[in-house]
Amino acid sequence: MITFEKVCKSYPGSPEILQNINLEILSGELVFVTGPSGAGKTTLLKLISAIEKPSSGSIIFESQNLSRIKDREIPILRRRFGMIFQDHKLLYDRNCFANVALPLEINNMSLSDMNRRVRAALDKVDLLKKEKMMPITLSGGEQQRLAIARAIVSRPSILIADEPTANLDNEYAEEIMNIFYSFQQVGVTVIISTHELPSTKINFKRLQLNGGSIQNLIGHVQLPS
Repeated sequence: MITFEKVCKSYPGSPEILQNINLEILSGELVFVTGPSGAGKTTLLKLISAIEKPSSGSIIFESQNLSRIKDREIPILRRRFGMIFQDHKLLYDRNCFANVALPLEINNMSLSDMNRRVRAALDKVDLLKKEKMMPITLSGGEQQRLAIARAIVSRPSILIADEPTANLDNEYAEEIMNIFYSFQQVGVTVIISTHELPSTKINFKRLQLNGGSIQNLIGHVQLPS
């Protein structure tokens, strides 16, 4: 589904953030991108989701070369992706329902379909009873679940999460990861950057970055229970 071929990424005046990245992510895989701060994890996720373009090399997503994609084609492409950021990127002047509804409003979905989709997404992350509450009143774990609901409301084929359990306690972190696992189990490709691998019985691929290069790529790993 996603193939990197000799991908490099740099910014003017700085050394290469990613160097000669070659990898393949299959449809429906669970992929953990690990490595220390500054290893290039966030940049890799931005390249996958076409937020950034590579400096060289090619990124192929379902026969489409993201390295050459035209700006006008990017909004349509991004409907295939659900993004969850470290800082949630919630709108604190809108309630929970309105935050989740935003992507559907942008795509001009009918009000009846929007209401159904939003409530289904909130129910999936156990926030339906809080749909009228403002995000600022939620705990950190609940805000992350709200961000997940917004990411899944458009029914993406790929979920991308950048350090989704950072600053959460173990209980909330486990809840968040279980939500991701549930989507992977029904065929959604899930790509998660993290400092440490969580404990899971689900098969996954681990991509370890260090200094902008792949240090280790292990497929179909299952951690002991």
